[in-house]
Amino acid sequence: MDKVKAKKHLGQHFLKDESIAKDIADTLSLQGYDDVLEIGPGMGVLTKYVLDKPINTYVIEIDTESVDYLNAHYPKLHGKIISKDFLKYNINEVFENKQFAIIGNFPYNISSQIVFRVLDLKEQIPEFSGMFQKEVAERICEKKGSKTYGILSVLAQAFYDTEYLFTVSEHVFNPPPKVKSGVMRMRRKENFSLPCGEKLFFTVVKTAFQQRRKTLRNSLKTLNLSDNLREDSIFDLRPEQLDVAQFIELTQKIEADGI
Repeated sequence: MDKVKAKKHLGQHFLKDESIAKDIADTLSLQGYDDVLEIGPGMGVLTKYVLDKPINTYVIEIDTESVDYLNAHYPKLHGKIISKDFLKYNINEVFENKQFAIIGNFPYNISSQIVFRVLDLKEQIPEFSGMFQKEVAERICEKKGSKTYGILSVLAQAFYDTEYLFTVSEHVFNPPPKVKSGVMRMRRKENFSLPCGEKLFFTVVKTAFQQRRKTLRNSLKTLNLSDNLREDSIFDLRPEQLDVAQFIELTQKIEADGI
C-alpha cells in the first residue's frame, strides 16, 4: 500500500510537513501519564514522532484503509491500533481508568465534539494537544470579552489551562483545507473539581450562550429563577462578559436559589 486516499466524509486532510508534525509531537510534556492516544493518525506523519517519545503510544482510527496502512508501515503499533470511533468507543476497554494524554491532527468536522468528549473524560486526561481549524483552537483559548469566546472556551478553561501555540498554513496538507489550522494545548488544572454542581454549571454556560446577545436576565429565563435572584447585578451582564470564575459564582447563586 503506497498511500491512503483522503476521504472527504471523514474530514481527512493529511499533513505533509514533517517539521510541523514533530512540533506537534513536542507539545507533549510527558508528565502525569504513561500512555498517549493519537486520534485519527491517517498515514502516521505525527505518529512516527510520538513513537519516538518514551511513552506507550496507542492510536484510534475509524478509516479501515488507514488502519491497514499503519499496520503495514509501523510495526511498533501492532496491538495498539484501535479501529473504532473515538466519540462512541468506551476507551477504558484499553486504558482501564489509567491516566493518558490525547494528541492528534483532529478532523475539523468533529473537533468540537472531541473536546466535549475529552471534558467527559477529564479525570483521566491530564493533557490534550493537537491541531484544529484555527478558529476552533482560538475559541478554546479565548478570554472573556471577545466575540469568539463561548461555550467551548468556558467549559475547557474551567478544568484546563489552555494555550494557543502556533498557526499552520493550509498549504502543508493534502488535500489543502479551505482554512488555516491552529495548534493548541490543554493542561489539566491541579485542582479541577468545581465548587458548584458540574451538571448545573454546564447547563448555565450552554443556556447563557445560546442567546449570547441578551443579558443573563433574559437568556437564563428558562431556568425559572426567583425574582429576587434576577435582581442581582450579575444578571445585567451578557455571557461573553463573564470569565470562568464568574460563571462558577453565577452557578453557586442559582444553586442557592433552589435550582
